[in-house]
Amino acid sequence: TRLETAVAYVGPAGPSCPMRTPQLALLQVFLLMFPDGVRPQPSSSPSGAVPTSLDLQPGTDGGTLQSSSEATATRPAVPGISTVVPTLVTPSAPGNKTVDLFPVLPICVCDLTPGACDINCCCDRDCYLLHPRTVFSFCLPGSVRSSSWVCVDNSLIFRSNSPFPSRVFMDSNGIRQFCVHVNNSKLNYFQKLQKVNATNFQALAAEFGGESFTSTFQTQSPPSFYRAGDPILTYFPKWSVISLLRQPAGVGAGGLCAESNPAGFLESKSTTCTRFFKNLASSCTLDSALNAASYYNFTVLKVPRGMTDPQNMEFQVPVILTSQANAPLLAGNTCQNVVSQVTYEIETNGTFGIQKVSVSLGQTNLTVEPGASLQQHFILHFRAFQQSTAAPITSPRSGNPGYIVGKPLLALTGDVSYSMTLLQSQGNGSCSVNRHEVQFGVNAISGCKLRLKKADCSHLQQEIYQTLHGRPRPEHVAIFGNADPAQKGGWTRILNRHCNISAISCTSCCLIPVSLEIQVLWAYVGLLSNPQAHVSGVRFLYQCQSIRDSQQVTEVSLTTIVNFVDITQKPEPPRGQPKMDWKLPFDFFFPFRVVFSRGVFSQKCSVSPILILCLLLLGVLNLETT
Repeated sequence: TRLETAVAYVGPAGPSCPMRTPQLALLQVFLLMFPDGVRPQPSSSPSGAVPTSLDLQPGTDGGTLQSSSEATATRPAVPGISTVVPTLVTPSAPGNKTVDLFPVLPICVCDLTPGACDINCCCDRDCYLLHPRTVFSFCLPGSVRSSSWVCVDNSLIFRSNSPFPSRVFMDSNGIRQFCVHVNNSKLNYFQKLQKVNATNFQALAAEFGGESFTSTFQTQSPPSFYRAGDPILTYFPKWSVISLLRQPAGVGAGGLCAESNPAGFLESKSTTCTRFFKNLASSCTLDSALNAASYYNFTVLKVPRGMTDPQNMEFQVPVILTSQANAPLLAGNTCQNVVSQVTYEIETNGTFGIQKVSVSLGQTNLTVEPGASLQQHFILHFRAFQQSTAAPITSPRSGNPGYIVGKPLLALTGDVSYSMTLLQSQGNGSCSVNRHEVQFGVNAISGCKLRLKKADCSHLQQEIYQTLHGRPRPEHVAIFGNADPAQKGGWTRILNRHCNISAISCTSCCLIPVSLEIQVLWAYVGLLSNPQAHVSGVRFLYQCQSIRDSQQVTEVSLTTIVNFVDITQKPEPPRGQPKMDWKLPFDFFFPFRVVFSRGVFSQKCSVSPILILCLLLLGVLNLETT
């Protein structure tokens, strides 16, 4: 800031004025303002600024960089204002510090899979990436942070008492700018567009541009590491052939297996497809898709550059079989040891590539008959490479920390955590063994028909209750999506409201539940800029009906409902921007009062005070508009 003094003089009366004695009125106005061109402007990073060797820490003196000649220069004295000469501070050389491989963020909201690298989550510590953008195509919102600076001309600053870190930058014109790093979330995710001209166009296009159409016709060397979504390379030593790791997926209405579907790096997913056989007797031993050996008789290339020398054992990672696998065998009318499920576990270490690959197989038997079919499951799971095998493998999170809409609602029974489920029906409407997952924030309803076995009332009630809420019975629900089963404080107990047996007057009746409504109360907590969803309470509400013991009930229709209720209490809206409170000296209007008090004699001489008043008002209005 700069202190400006405006002095206005009212000169002596002219010849036309009847006043004989010269009158002098002195008006002093002190305005605290920024001159044009040096007002503080926030920016994500000082445009065109080059950092100097001096970093100013919070609360340090001598914030102005000056040469020796500038530091000793004599400043003109101003009456009533003390002259402060800034001192030159030479900072000590920073010591050797350990480089933090991960962004400094209080929470990593996209780290949903413990012990594995989440795609495009640039703050996930399991990715072990010094520069995440070299592997990820983009960073998810909330996983990176940008700096916010407020800069003014360095010549205006004599001493820095800011609680925030400050630095002195050199802009493109050679002018030093004093910048303060503020904790302002407005510029945390966005930055101003760069100015593009004929000078820097080619440089920006080369720095941020991707592959062009002409690059497809050029022979390029393989990259030095896998990027997210890249196909995984395999090598067959027996035939010296390089291929891709396949993950067959179902296509079309019948879900036929598409063999050419490649597995993507860091893309953990599960696929299911169906194979149909015209002659299963001949396909039993000849079809490689049914043979367990075809899923582990190769090696995986650790990094893509292994294509240049695939026989080098340094680039090869063997596929370890972790389950029993037998060769297919045709025994009579049965094809035995047919592969029905393939599960790959791949451990990665950032840009160092794939470190370990293991596979487990599930096998079944097929009856040789016309139109025989087989449904196969292919599971691919990526996780961070563990030097020690003692680290436990935990289930994926539903948020970190707050729940994410669409992720499973976590339940707890004893010390076992799992996803809460709903009823699922088969094609004929009967209740299936498989169940639907309850997704956070998604209201749902499902139903099926349960075929009853002849039993007494208590056993019948127990069977229906287990069918409605699933096995095991949920006891607690996770408050946040990253709740730890070992920390009981992170879970809330489920409230149960059973049917009222005393309301039934029939003594020969059995009261059985037919409907379960899961009521979930949740709310947002935390900052408005980054709210986190948490569960406040859960209740199981049962609806029942009575049947007589003499009735021959063979099946009963069951229904499960989940309803999410948002009970967030939003804060009061922020008030408007504070207004300036102008305070004037008590004798501000004294010159005007003196002039106007002379009555008719001062009418011809009152033009000067009025003109001064108008100029002052214009200056105040100009200050407000700028």
